[in-house]
Amino acid sequence: MSSDAPETTTSASSSTPPNDATKAPKRIVYHVETTGSYWGDVKEAFKRISVRDDLSHINEIPCARNSLLSGIASGVGIGVIRGMSASVFVASNWAVGTFMLISMGTWTICQRNREEERRRVQQVVEAIPKRFAKTDETAPSSESKSA
Repeated sequence: MSSDAPETTTSASSSTPPNDATKAPKRIVYHVETTGSYWGDVKEAFKRISVRDDLSHINEIPCARNSLLSGIASGVGIGVIRGMSASVFVASNWAVGTFMLISMGTWTICQRNREEERRRVQQVVEAIPKRFAKTDETAPSSESKSA
């Protein structure tokens, strides 16, 4: 297998038609084996970075919207407050630092909450067959005793 050729998956490659004809084709999925060296892998990773493509699909990233909005609002607030008593340079440093701290913190908390919810759903899915499984009991029921 060549490590330079990316594998692509599209909705047209499946034998069944897609549910929605207006659905956009799936994004290209890259699957490249490791080059064997750390710096070779880093070089391959940087080749795949596309700011335009990544930012156009940011709404598909779980928790990104809430964390970015929280970070922006916090950064602006702290920047304005620090700007009242310090220079613009100091205030902008505080604003960027606050943005990064709040964004990373809210994204981490959101991801942890999603993982906990995924675990709870998995537990429920595993428990449902046990709950409705019929037991093979030959003991007489309480209704037959009263008759």
